[in-house]
Amino acid sequence: MFRRYALQSALALVAVTALGACATHTPAPQTLAETVAKTPSLQTFNALVAEAGMTETLKAAGPYTVFAPSDAAFKAVPAKTLDALKADKALLKSVISYHIVPSRVASADVKPGNVKTVQGATVALARAGTFVTVEDALVEQADIAATNGVIHVVDRVLMPPKK
Repeated sequence: MFRRYALQSALALVAVTALGACATHTPAPQTLAETVAKTPSLQTFNALVAEAGMTETLKAAGPYTVFAPSDAAFKAVPAKTLDALKADKALLKSVISYHIVPSRVASADVKPGNVKTVQGATVALARAGTFVTVEDALVEQADIAATNGVIHVVDRVLMPPKK
């Protein structure tokens, strides 16, 4: 009799353990700044956001849409241009803020046309089927949600128009 109860108890314990392992852990909601920092393909963008003093903007209430260039996109930028950005904080802030739109724009909501950026200039958005572009950059990964907006990873670094 003892063996029977022991076996049933052991099976029940295994079942509870297995079901507990199947439960999904929902991560705590994160701001755009935290989400960018934890996204492996956005480490260069994250570092430049910090250098430009824009981290607090990405932590603010928003909502914002960030068209974040991937690390591969930054590798395509000439070293001379990247060095010039790092040396001129005002120019760096201008370039980073050109990638941020002060509203939430999910990929499904993209309509062809221009939207104003935090930098002040406008960028052209377009969608064809599931493909979304901003200027001449293609969205590689869309709709990374954050508490204060959304991130779209793009394949190019956007440069604001010269004033």
